[in-house]
Amino acid sequence: MKAPPDDHRSHVFGTPWEGVHGTAIDSARHYGRHWHATYGVGLLEHGAQSSASGRGKVDAYAGDLITTNPAEVHDGRPLGGPSRRWRMVYFDVAVLASMRGGTAGDSVEFTRPVLRDARLCHALRELFARLDAWHATVSATSREAARAEALACEESLAEVCGLLLEGHSTAAPVREIGGDVRRLRERMADDLLDAPTLDELAAMAGLSKYQALRRFEKAYGVPPHAWLLLQRAERARALIRRGAGLADAAAASGFADQSHMTRIFARHFGFTPGAWQRGMRPRF
Repeated sequence: MKAPPDDHRSHVFGTPWEGVHGTAIDSARHYGRHWHATYGVGLLEHGAQSSASGRGKVDAYAGDLITTNPAEVHDGRPLGGPSRRWRMVYFDVAVLASMRGGTAGDSVEFTRPVLRDARLCHALRELFARLDAWHATVSATSREAARAEALACEESLAEVCGLLLEGHSTAAPVREIGGDVRRLRERMADDLLDAPTLDELAAMAGLSKYQALRRFEKAYGVPPHAWLLLQRAERARALIRRGAGLADAAAASGFADQSHMTRIFARHFGFTPGAWQRGMRPRF
């Protein structure tokens, strides 16, 4: 019998947190039976795959979400074509427990190895995009900018885990207690350059990370990272109005660089920092 082709490309990437990592794989390889010590969730981006799972044989197609539980034995091979491409994020048991306010000893399983959930798919794509942005930022820009990007990543991870726990797991609903999110807003407003982690914000409010994220967005219309960017944009706009240069305003407001500030200005205000500066010149 002819061996299957071993056309295989893989990339492993880190994240801002201990206990979380990701992979991006394009492969014709047939994987034997194995298991991971972590939870995993991913997106099959191209092709199709057939695999064994804790719930029997399953097939997944492009656009499907795939999950694994700790110690769940599975394998994988291409289906209907020579290869397939997928991207995954894996997280330790303690990480998932922290998202729901539980402990690492809690027994929780994802209920299906293949999912079709448009909202969860969007959240996972957003997580991958934000992790890509964090990698670009952490290697090229300031600590302040990297901390803000890490907060964005943590929000997306909490969203993904929360949606999995609520709709696709054996986890019992968690009763919400506490939750004065005004303190969270005050913490960020006090020091716009020092972005907190979602861990810090959740602890301040006495909530799980997912609860803190949802409660803050309900109170203020946007999640913490978006609120922080808006406040930084307002600070930069005030500095430019008072005569600061664009590069200086970007640095003093916590943006990664001037181009980052320009993107946020255009998105939120509908004009660039340069246009704002030119419009304000008669005041100088």
